[in-house]
Amino acid sequence: MAVPLTEANLNDPVTAHMRPDFTRLHTGLTVGEALAAVRQQPPEGRVIYFYVTDKKGRLQGVVPTRRLLLNPLEKPVTEIMVREIIAIPATATVLDACEFFIQHRLLAFPVVDENRRIVGLVDVDLYTEELRDLERTERVNELFQLIGVHVTEAQQALPLAAFRHRFPWLLCNLAGGILAAFLAHLYRAELAWQDAVLALFIPVVLALAESVSIQSVSLTLDTFHGKPPTWPVLLRKTARELRTGALLGIACGVVVGMVAFCWLGELRLGLCLLGGIGGGVAVAAVVGVFFPNLLRLLRRDPQVAAGPVALVFADLLTLLLYFRLAHWLLV
Repeated sequence: MAVPLTEANLNDPVTAHMRPDFTRLHTGLTVGEALAAVRQQPPEGRVIYFYVTDKKGRLQGVVPTRRLLLNPLEKPVTEIMVREIIAIPATATVLDACEFFIQHRLLAFPVVDENRRIVGLVDVDLYTEELRDLERTERVNELFQLIGVHVTEAQQALPLAAFRHRFPWLLCNLAGGILAAFLAHLYRAELAWQDAVLALFIPVVLALAESVSIQSVSLTLDTFHGKPPTWPVLLRKTARELRTGALLGIACGVVVGMVAFCWLGELRLGLCLLGGIGGGVAVAAVVGVFFPNLLRLLRRDPQVAAGPVALVFADLLTLLLYFRLAHWLLV
């Protein structure tokens, strides 16, 4: 019977919840010998997988029940087994196992040690009953957030899909920043026109970069549960976020640039805003993904430090890009 799942034992080792009654078939068996072995020791539980191991107990494959029943009795099981197996390491936690079920949609997973020897089986019963109980508690939303991190990753997997999901929320910043620019325009007489037009749009340029940076930081932190960081993963996520940030930046830059051109009749200012916002938002998105992962790789707490660090770099790099473009286009 499954141990009741609570917030505390989500971090229990998965070995404390695995089943030892899995069916093991040796690599030297034929289909007929395998069926005879299964009849002598029928597997328990409602989820049944037939795992194939070598003489040292190392996992070699899994035989689907349909293949075991329909193939000739003299055929070796090694010829009908599936060699690509998704296994849970014995060092994983219960939370890690829940993520495996969500991501791969299988009913059971073998648990293996560092030498790939199978030590047990974890099936979907580990958490289905407990989730139904947790739905009646205040912590159900938190639990689903924890085990649903792969849903968040899927939303970010395609840059265009991520753009559609996140761009509507930036319209609030667009509206607020443009209103701030109109307000600053009332005081333009005290400044030289060239300096004034640049200052008008600084709030919206910074607000957009900061918003996208915080979006990226938040989405990145949501994917950290139970996953050790690696440099290849960091580079892959950074490249993906750069594409998403570029789409967000270009869309926002077009909106603000068109407002500047229609309002002030300044084409060069519109181009400056397009480039400054487009580049600044793309850089801010990269910063928002890069720093939480980097801090985790350096064994620092990204929950505390990632936001402030990302905002500082997003502000500095965005303003630098905006002013450099202004120098090239307006001076």
